[in-house]
Amino acid sequence: MNLLTQNQKLKDTSKAMGKKVFNFSIPAYKSMTGKLICPFAKDCVKFCYAQKGNYKRFPIVGQQMEKRYQISKGANFINLMNDEIKRKKVDFLRIHDSGDFYSKAYIKKWFAIANDNPNVKFYAYTKSFILFQGLNIPDNLDIIFSEGGKHDKLINTKIDRHARIFDNESDLIKNGYVNASKNDLMATKFFNTSNKVGLIFH
Repeated sequence: MNLLTQNQKLKDTSKAMGKKVFNFSIPAYKSMTGKLICPFAKDCVKFCYAQKGNYKRFPIVGQQMEKRYQISKGANFINLMNDEIKRKKVDFLRIHDSGDFYSKAYIKKWFAIANDNPNVKFYAYTKSFILFQGLNIPDNLDIIFSEGGKHDKLINTKIDRHARIFDNESDLIKNGYVNASKNDLMATKFFNTSNKVGLIFH
């Protein structure tokens, strides 16, 4: 199966930027067996887009995400991902357009993958703030802490790269955030030096 895919936003971003941008997705919030995939989600559960749209309408999409989740827990995940990245000649890889970092062991697998592919840029939104504390994040991996989770108060919005959702673009701009709603790479430190990433609710 394809471990790396592209949602419509990433297809549009790839075309606009002339780069191959892919994503790795696992189930949103909970697996089919009830295992928490987003252990620190809170308010965001109510409006999570990954639990709506095609993710709900097409069961095969959910089944594929479940398979990727099971693969991510396996001992061979790093090798499989390295092979997929090379095969698809990935420039940028978004870790999770659904799901989140569910354990430190899983995070460290992604650190290994990033270190094995120094010419690829990785990025991820996450609410697993506390799992990243004390870890040395590879230079080619950009972690963006998303608001709407259980540990929002721990995010230092003055220095931590973070994402906030707005109702409209004017509010986003007025608050000094960079709009990454259409071009996904504008969320990353590779194109955006601001620590304030804005997204418009959809």
